[in-house]
Amino acid sequence: MKKVLLIHTGGTIAMEENKTTGGVNTKETHPLEATIAELSDIAEITVKNYVNLPSPHITPAHMLELAKFISDETNSDQYEGIVITHGTDTLEETAYVLDLVLQTSIPVIVTGAMRSSNEHGSDGPYNLISSVRVACEDQSLGKGVLVVFNDEIHSAKNVTKTHTSNIATFQSPQYGPIGIVTKRGVLFHHTPLRSSRFHVKDFSKNVILLKAYAGMDGNLIKASANGADGVVIEALGQGNMPPATVPALKDLISREVPVVLVSRCFNGIAQDIYSYEGGGKHLKELGVIFSNGLNGQKARLKLMIALENTSESAKLQQLFLE
Repeated sequence: MKKVLLIHTGGTIAMEENKTTGGVNTKETHPLEATIAELSDIAEITVKNYVNLPSPHITPAHMLELAKFISDETNSDQYEGIVITHGTDTLEETAYVLDLVLQTSIPVIVTGAMRSSNEHGSDGPYNLISSVRVACEDQSLGKGVLVVFNDEIHSAKNVTKTHTSNIATFQSPQYGPIGIVTKRGVLFHHTPLRSSRFHVKDFSKNVILLKAYAGMDGNLIKASANGADGVVIEALGQGNMPPATVPALKDLISREVPVVLVSRCFNGIAQDIYSYEGGGKHLKELGVIFSNGLNGQKARLKLMIALENTSESAKLQQLFLE
């Protein structure tokens, strides 16, 4: 029987609904304790109550500290799998940071719940059981950090929260899940390509995230980017910006502040196609960096991590093509 470390960080999966007020909040005892007892037939479980935070309270610093905690725990004990319970609002970001910085090849699974423990149809217990099953699966080795939710297995790079309340909220637009969990077993049908792993001690860079819109000018970029070490913009379409933003983008690039473009569309990737003013080709010629399919929140985290290692535009561009 495999040894699995279960790390609780909080979120809806650790909460219950107050039937009088309708509010959902944490409780003294973790509602998954009964489920953990059921897991004894699947794995030898060690539980660590790491933190108990709603996921909007989770910061990149928390994510990096969690990665260090996992590294310390796996160095001191021979765990064969890691399962992390987490709130759903920032779950994809934590999973992606862990995917970029963890050096281990053992399965690391992140899961959560959309319904609190005492709501009808609570999905926390089932997602936890599914995650432990995936963590114990030999085929999960070397696939990076995975997100398991609603019978599906997703890569940390591609998964995103797509619905505010539906239990099938976690999807991988364009790519789909890499596997499924069934009553009979865990089935993988894709193997994700692993990108670079980074050695990061802390997050010292300030990277902001903006979203482009029709008629946008450079004022928001100028105001927001004051003191920023990097800027990520969810651009229009394939990677285009309104022409009035171009002077502000030129100014950032002239000051060697990296500007990374992703698309605000949830399918497809940003590319240097259009040569009109503010078009992707024009922006690429100015020195804007294009990302290979990341969404805005993940591109921000990757730029934060990358800037701890290099500030050279050519190297950053290469990292964002991986």
